[in-house]
Amino acid sequence: MFGIYNFSLFVVAVLLLNATPGPDTAYILGRSIAQGRTAGLLSALGISAGCCVHAVASAIGLSAVIAASATAFTVIKLAGGAYLVYLGLRMILAKPGADTSGSATAENTRSLGTIFWQAMLTNVLNPKVVLFFLAFIPQFVRADSDQKTMGFLLLGIAFTLISTVWNSGTAFLAGTLARGAGRNPRVRLWLERTVGATFVGLGVKLALTRQ
Repeated sequence: MFGIYNFSLFVVAVLLLNATPGPDTAYILGRSIAQGRTAGLLSALGISAGCCVHAVASAIGLSAVIAASATAFTVIKLAGGAYLVYLGLRMILAKPGADTSGSATAENTRSLGTIFWQAMLTNVLNPKVVLFFLAFIPQFVRADSDQKTMGFLLLGIAFTLISTVWNSGTAFLAGTLARGAGRNPRVRLWLERTVGATFVGLGVKLALTRQ
């Protein structure tokens, strides 16, 4: 249907790819460990929202344009790297005793919303995800299909759903295991600094990625 074939192999491949660590996994684990399961689950949803953007871009051919343009690719990778470094530095420089999740209801809501959008941008500004959607999904859509666009879109949606389940499980497990440590402000501060340092490293690595 819609030129899609080997869907079972597609599902297995997506699960294996989600098990491979990267900026998305680091963000989800970092938020889950430092701020709990709710923050981790919102991070997973933010990553999924970013995947939706990539799925649509891939379906309409925008990903191909970005991948073919050295300038566009460079701009995205530098923006993505700079954003990860920015997030990392904010965590590293957080003041002792600061409640990054917010204590009051309004502050907490704003903080949770920020976590979602930060996760989404982390995914959207990752050029490796652009290239992944461009190189991976076409392998499961017949080249002679008259409905390739719909096939790309449906596979992108399937990828997002599978990733959401996987990432949500990761967030729930990490948040549960770190619940005790996260109650201690000093431990939570150092957890965030560790995650921040990881983000800085990932940002530098992403910025140095070659097309």
